[in-house]
Amino acid sequence: MTAEDERARAYYDDFSKRYENQRHHGYHALLDELELDIALPLAGGRDVLEVGCGTGLILERLARVARRAEGIDLSPGMLEKARARGLSVREASATALPYADAEFDLVVSFKVLAHVPDIASALAEMTRVCRPGGRVLAELYNPWSLRYLAKRLGGPGTISEKRSEADVFTRWDPPSRLQQLLPPALELTEVRGLRVFTPAAFVHRLPLVGSALARAERLVTRSPLRWFGGFLVVIATKRG
Repeated sequence: MTAEDERARAYYDDFSKRYENQRHHGYHALLDELELDIALPLAGGRDVLEVGCGTGLILERLARVARRAEGIDLSPGMLEKARARGLSVREASATALPYADAEFDLVVSFKVLAHVPDIASALAEMTRVCRPGGRVLAELYNPWSLRYLAKRLGGPGTISEKRSEADVFTRWDPPSRLQQLLPPALELTEVRGLRVFTPAAFVHRLPLVGSALARAERLVTRSPLRWFGGFLVVIATKRG
């Protein structure tokens, strides 16, 4: 495990204590639903791996429709909560997946790859364990977005009394770099954009405003405005 992995592990162990606070409604629930709108149709009856499964909020939903669902995460604290959900998970790094070649039909990673310095190795590993003809879903952070501007202006948010978002590595990859990030074995199929209009999470708690924003966010994930989403979900197919 690298020094950066150790740092991320400590960060997410600390974060795990309050990670699910307010995640079951409002902005965070909306983001999970938008991600699941992409992943669930591809997961039915298939072997699925989530890279960076956290407490298992996404993986639990995928497991309901998948033939087999597995998850990995660096954080024992996060994994403890995922196991409490009855999920099959392992402690591992995104850059060294403990699975055989071509073991899964669908490999997904949400809210994680932007915190992996060696993203090339992580994407190569996700591709390696994916079967030919299978799909890889890779979510990246987009600097062409209101979310990026809000982070720049507002500074890092706090995740505990001891730590803030500044304590974990974060990368921002613009739409113009998506193709070059992918390993040669992956063919870019589609890109979805999430969180296009939302300037900050708290606005989804405002009466009327939150529901209107949620409707708008659902409408634009595949529109030309997707390129300004705070999160870009790359959908790629592994070549045979």
